[in-house]
Amino acid sequence: MATRIAYAFILLINSIFSWLMLTPWALSKLEHLTLDYMKIKCQGEACTGYVAVQRINFALGLFHFIMALLLVGVKSSKDSRAGLQNGYWGPKIIVWLGFIVLTFLIPESFFQVWGRYFAFIGAMLFVLLGLILLVDLAHTYAEFCLEKIENYDSKAWRVLLIGSTLGMYTASFAMTILMYIFFAGHNCSMNQAAITVNLIVLLIISFLSVHPAVQESNPKAGLAQSAMVAIYCTYLTMSAVSMEPDDKQCNPLIRANGARTASIVLGAVVTMLTIAYTTTRAATQGFALGSSSGHAYAKLGEEEVEHGMIDQQPMSARREMRAEALRAAVEAGSLPASALNDDDDDESDDGRDAKDDEKGGTQYNYSLFHIIFLLATCWVATLLTQQIDDIEMTDPNFAPVGRSYWASWVKIVSAWICYVIYGWSLVAPVVLPDRFGH
Repeated sequence: MATRIAYAFILLINSIFSWLMLTPWALSKLEHLTLDYMKIKCQGEACTGYVAVQRINFALGLFHFIMALLLVGVKSSKDSRAGLQNGYWGPKIIVWLGFIVLTFLIPESFFQVWGRYFAFIGAMLFVLLGLILLVDLAHTYAEFCLEKIENYDSKAWRVLLIGSTLGMYTASFAMTILMYIFFAGHNCSMNQAAITVNLIVLLIISFLSVHPAVQESNPKAGLAQSAMVAIYCTYLTMSAVSMEPDDKQCNPLIRANGARTASIVLGAVVTMLTIAYTTTRAATQGFALGSSSGHAYAKLGEEEVEHGMIDQQPMSARREMRAEALRAAVEAGSLPASALNDDDDDESDDGRDAKDDEKGGTQYNYSLFHIIFLLATCWVATLLTQQIDDIEMTDPNFAPVGRSYWASWVKIVSAWICYVIYGWSLVAPVVLPDRFGH
């Protein structure tokens, strides 16, 4: 867990630094620290704006790409390369910062092409990945609750499932009403269409989830999954209309908070925190993309003791008992003498074995983890730089994040794609019964 938090924190810092580099504010403060003696220039040009953001995110993306290559095939902490993932933080941070410095020596033309094509494609893949994981989470949550209800006849789990379903639907309809009231004036055709389409599709997938044919193929499908998808897609739609430019007088939030520096800074930090959390979750839940095939990764948070009983026996006592059992087995001839050496290797003298939960298998695919972080850097760069010239700068020092029609349409279309993915997860067992074992 500490390793994943550390990588997420690096992504967060990198993203915030990228955002600050959209305007000259950060460099002006740095120059001021040198009493204005040092003037920071990049090949004679200003080091801020579109290319600066692409440089910084390219550096972190390159770092994760190299890490992904170095960690290909690592399946347990016994592999010597596993230390690269979980340790050497000082050298890794130095390498990351070194890459940032080196990117400012690369011509701007490279980053114009990188940002326009490669980073954009990576950003769209990251968005798609998030939608797939959301649908997977909806199914997993509902099936987990149903399993608890069926196995234990638990009233608490039944109340949780029904209550959360009703709560998410209520919140979805409440957000829809608010959007119609505040963001759907007579000149706001884009908002009206987005809100209406979201409401219609929400009702369609809710009906589809309880359709007899779907229920016959997948009895665990139902309104619980639909509610989670509905509230997420409605949130995406509300985020889209509340962050679009106010050139058509369709966004009262900008008129209310547009000149407030605090709201811009808070919005940027929250956005970057969300990206860091989403990335970390996606990077450690690769099963949704089939990454677990061919390798049985240990479940996150899985305990080594699986018998369900409380085990309060000290680790030292257990190690002694295990060593005694191994010696007896070797003397009886049922195990080779090398088993004793293997046991010694597993138990390090510094006590790290008590903290190492990946000896039997890594909890997630290390290479996939870094590939997803690479895609996240592409998304951050694209989010900050798309239609950058059209963003209304209400504060000269800080640029608002995602306040463009491009960002709004990405969220609106993402909601539609999420509905399609979820709808297909319901219909696929019906139209392809052989594929899904029905």
